[in-house]
Amino acid sequence: MTGRPVAAFLDVNDTLSDLGSVGGAFVDAGLRAEDVRTWYLSVLRDGFAATVLGDNASYAAIGTDVARSMIHAAHTDRSDADLDAAAQSIMTAMVAAQPHPDVVPGIVALNEVGVRVITLSNGSTDVARTLLGDTPAAAAMDSYLSANDAGGWKPSPAAYRHGLRSAGVAGVEALMVAVHPWDLEGARRVGMRTAWINRTGATYPAHFGAPDIEVTSLVDLADRL
Repeated sequence: MTGRPVAAFLDVNDTLSDLGSVGGAFVDAGLRAEDVRTWYLSVLRDGFAATVLGDNASYAAIGTDVARSMIHAAHTDRSDADLDAAAQSIMTAMVAAQPHPDVVPGIVALNEVGVRVITLSNGSTDVARTLLGDTPAAAAMDSYLSANDAGGWKPSPAAYRHGLRSAGVAGVEALMVAVHPWDLEGARRVGMRTAWINRTGATYPAHFGAPDIEVTSLVDLADRL
């Protein structure tokens, strides 16, 4: 990658937020802590399908429905009111998820090297704002964006173009940062540079174009720019 980007667009769910931090809410709702991953992948599946079909789906609405369906499958004897309450408790917990340990210092470090830091999520901007809360990272943020304002979820090209247009930067001036290869591939195809946060030692999919940068944390990313 040549030159420091003007702006870094950060994915939120799973990239900034630690989904494991809400496992207890799934247990309280009658599921298993590890079901948070099944829930998340199911939400993505249905959101992607809605986007392909031309719908601008609500992350919260899909998330609530998926949670309710999972709880019902595990506990078919529960009342509708109980299912609704349990699903809502999961969604409330998701909004209160904790950031990964590297997120706050990483955002601060990106800001300190002169990069504008912007979130670009398939969910509500309120979730990203709540995630960073009163941490030092909040003061380092440039802005918060949602793909919903583009009419469809990432990796739709419209979502990334909305981010670029809102920030007033060209693709070559922008860096998309995510733990999800599918997200980076979408950004790459509209001309953005890409950075893969590989916290788990995974292998990048060969069927996607390689990311420009691979690091193990946001702090490491700032050091590479």
